[in-house]
Amino acid sequence: MKRRDFLRTASAGLASPMIFGLTAQQAAAQQSTLRLHQFQPPVATIAAKVLKPWTENVAAASDGNLKIQQFDSMALGGRPPELLDQARDGAVDIAMTVVGYTPGRFPRSEAFELPFMMNGVVETCLAFQQMIEDELQEGEFKDVKILSGFVHGPGVIHSSKPVAKLEDMKNRKLRAPTRVINAMVDKLGATAVGMPLPSIPEALTKGVIDGTVLPWETTPSIRLSELVTNHTEFAGNEALYTATVVVAMNKAKYNSLPGELKAVLDAESGAKLSALGGREMAAADGPGRAIAEARGNSITTIEGPELARWKEAAHTVVADWIAEMDAKGIDGAALVEKAKALIAAKSA
Repeated sequence: MKRRDFLRTASAGLASPMIFGLTAQQAAAQQSTLRLHQFQPPVATIAAKVLKPWTENVAAASDGNLKIQQFDSMALGGRPPELLDQARDGAVDIAMTVVGYTPGRFPRSEAFELPFMMNGVVETCLAFQQMIEDELQEGEFKDVKILSGFVHGPGVIHSSKPVAKLEDMKNRKLRAPTRVINAMVDKLGATAVGMPLPSIPEALTKGVIDGTVLPWETTPSIRLSELVTNHTEFAGNEALYTATVVVAMNKAKYNSLPGELKAVLDAESGAKLSALGGREMAAADGPGRAIAEARGNSITTIEGPELARWKEAAHTVVADWIAEMDAKGIDGAALVEKAKALIAAKSA
């Protein structure tokens, strides 16, 4: 073999591992595993029927290159009100939490939690997601990347003693999840006690509270129908309240993803995840209610003139909230009207 041919062959042989090594590095760079932290037990609706399918969809759509590990029940430490900060600070990559667990910090989102605002679960989910995209992402959520936002089904009163009329709320201690819903409970005559979902069973057992407000879908995860025997819901499509939920990601981590993986995450999140959340939570209300029925618990429906009395009493919550927002330099009335308009648009 001539010296020139030998050198050419040797050089090619030396280059091949370098080429293959670079390809392997590039392939590795296109793979990522994210840690998702959230407060619900793994059997809860959001954990089992929304987040888990979502992580599976992301993995499938990325051919396994983007994986999301789900940590339920605060398995990575901390308390539910700390979840958004965990995502912001990079302690976790993604967090799912109730927005109102950090009272007053995200005031514009509260417009969707006002009494009798929600009109359809999926429609309200999509309206909240649209509001995030329109203004909240670059506003109050600017420190994190919101992958999706949604709400739960109509809020129901679950109590040790019956609540059949407005006067029955007097002297009751009811757990509520957020600042706005606390204010509503107080205005309706009861005493609101704020606490995260996992604290409810112990608080009921120890007599710290007489009951709680929750959607039906959440009740099985804490075996609520075994702890109280009375439930009060509202006729038709009327929703006493709902609570806003977000799936938030660390911005730096999101921005560090390769373009292909970011595109997959975007496609599987946003309105698609929001609608999934609404559908699954609405679907789970029926089975949650059926458990209470099977146990022989009392279920009262507020309707007609009595419903009108509740709505009139709750209207002061809206007026007070608008005044509070105005004092902060936020146009509360405009937010209420925009939330209503978005819900109506999504309903259409």
